[in-house]
Amino acid sequence: MPVNSIHIPTYPYYINGDWLESRSGQTIDIYSPYLNEVIGKVQAITKDEVDEAIISARIAQRDWAIRPLQERAQYLYRWADELVASKDEIAATIMKEVGKTLKDAYKEVTRTAEFIQYTVEEALHMHGESMRGDSFPGCSKSKVAITDRVPLGVVLAISPFNYPVNLSAAKIAPALISGNTVIFKPATQGTISGLKMIEALHRSGLPKGLVNLVTGRGSEIGDYLVEHDSIDMISFTGGTSTGINIAKKSVMIPLVLELGGKDPGIVCEDANLFESAKQIISGAFSYSGQRCTAIKRVLAHENIADNLVQILKEETVNLSVGSPKDESMIVPLIDHQSADFVQGLIDDALEKGATLVTGNKRSKNLIYPTLLDNVTMDMDVAIEEPFGPVLPILRVKSDQEAIDIANQSEYGLQASVFTNDINRAFRISNNIEAGTVQINGRTERGPDHFPFIGIKKSGIGSQGIRRSIESMTREKVTVLNLAE
Repeated sequence: MPVNSIHIPTYPYYINGDWLESRSGQTIDIYSPYLNEVIGKVQAITKDEVDEAIISARIAQRDWAIRPLQERAQYLYRWADELVASKDEIAATIMKEVGKTLKDAYKEVTRTAEFIQYTVEEALHMHGESMRGDSFPGCSKSKVAITDRVPLGVVLAISPFNYPVNLSAAKIAPALISGNTVIFKPATQGTISGLKMIEALHRSGLPKGLVNLVTGRGSEIGDYLVEHDSIDMISFTGGTSTGINIAKKSVMIPLVLELGGKDPGIVCEDANLFESAKQIISGAFSYSGQRCTAIKRVLAHENIADNLVQILKEETVNLSVGSPKDESMIVPLIDHQSADFVQGLIDDALEKGATLVTGNKRSKNLIYPTLLDNVTMDMDVAIEEPFGPVLPILRVKSDQEAIDIANQSEYGLQASVFTNDINRAFRISNNIEAGTVQINGRTERGPDHFPFIGIKKSGIGSQGIRRSIESMTREKVTVLNLAE
C-alpha cells in the first residue's frame, strides 16, 4: 500500500519482508504516458540500503536453498493465485503507468500467473543424472558420478518498462524455485506495477529476505548493483547500450541479457500477401511497436512490393489510435524523448528520399502509425531500433539480398519469413543470423516455454522456462568410489 495516499501516492521499497521509506528522503516521480501527469512517487534508495537488501538476500538464501522443492513450490503457487485475485488492481496500474490497454494488461497478469505455475511444474520434473565410469575406456565401473543442479545464490533481476509484471516474474519465479534469492530492480517507469506484483508475492507468505525490491536512480545505484561482490548472477532485459555496460562492469558472474532487435519481416514473391500483411501489422504496431520482438522493417521482393504496400496501407490507416483507455492499438509512447527519437527517424528517412505511404502525424508523445516505402540502407530507420510505430519497407531483388540486408544488422533477435514454399522458408531461415526465425508468423516472445535467444547485440544466454531455470543454477558433480 502507498506510504502516503494523500494527493499523489508515495510508494515504499521492500527489504527483508518490510515496506520502507528511504533514509535519503528522496523520491522519483512516475508519469503516466497518456495522462501526462505524475501518478506516483517511488523511493530513491541509497547504496547503504542496497547493501542491506543484498545482505538480507544472502542470509535468507542459505535456508531457502535447502528447503524441499515441494515446499518452495507451494509459495509460488500461492503467488500465482494472489496475482489472479488482484488482477483488477494490477492491470489498472499497468495501464496507467506504461500506457498499455486494459485488455492487454489483463492478459499480462494472467500470462504471468500461468508462467509461474508452469515454472513450478517444470522444476518438479527436472532431475539430475548419473554416469557410470566404465562407459569411458580404461575406467572402472566402481566410479559413479551423480550430477545435480544447485542455485547460484543472489540473482539481480532488472526488468523493462514494457512488460513490467510478466518480464519481472519471468526472472523471479525461476530464481526462487531454483533456491536462489532475488534483488529486483524494476525499470523506473514500471516500478509501481512491479511493486503491485511484489505485494501479491508478499501476501503468499514468502519468507523474509527472499525477494527484495530496490528502487532508485540508475546514476546512484545502477552500477553499484551490477558491480556488487555479493551478486551471483544478473538477468537483464532492456536496451542494448545498458546491456553492454552491464557486461563490461560485471566480472566473473553468469549473465543473461535480453536486449534490442531489428527484426525483419521477409516477404517472398510467392507469399500469401493478405496473411503476411496481417501478421506484419500486428507484429509491427501492437503496443505502438514498444516490443523488443516487434517487426521493425519489411524486406519485400520487388515483384510483389507494390501490392504488399497497398495492403499494408489499407490495414494501417484502419488501426485505432488514441488512449489505452479506449483499447487503441496505437497509444502514446512511454515518454516524449522516445517520441522525439521516432520522429527523428521518420524525418531523416523522408529527407533522404523515402516515400511516405501513411502517417507522420504526431500529438505530444503519440506517434501515428507510419509506413515508409523505398527505404534504403543509408537511412537511420533501416538500421536503428525505433521502439515505436514506424515501419520501413525495403525492396529487394532476391532472397539472398534480403538475407544479406537482414544479416548486416548488429542485432540478431528474431526474423519472420513469409512464403508458401517450405523448402524456401528453411533455406532462408538457415542463413538468417537470429536467435529465432518465425515462418509465416509475426515475431514474438511466446510461448513462454519455447527457447528465447538473442545473438550479436540482441543479447547473450537463453531464456524460456526450463532454460531460465538452468541459467540460474549450476551443475554440481558428486563422485562415488565404490568397492569393487
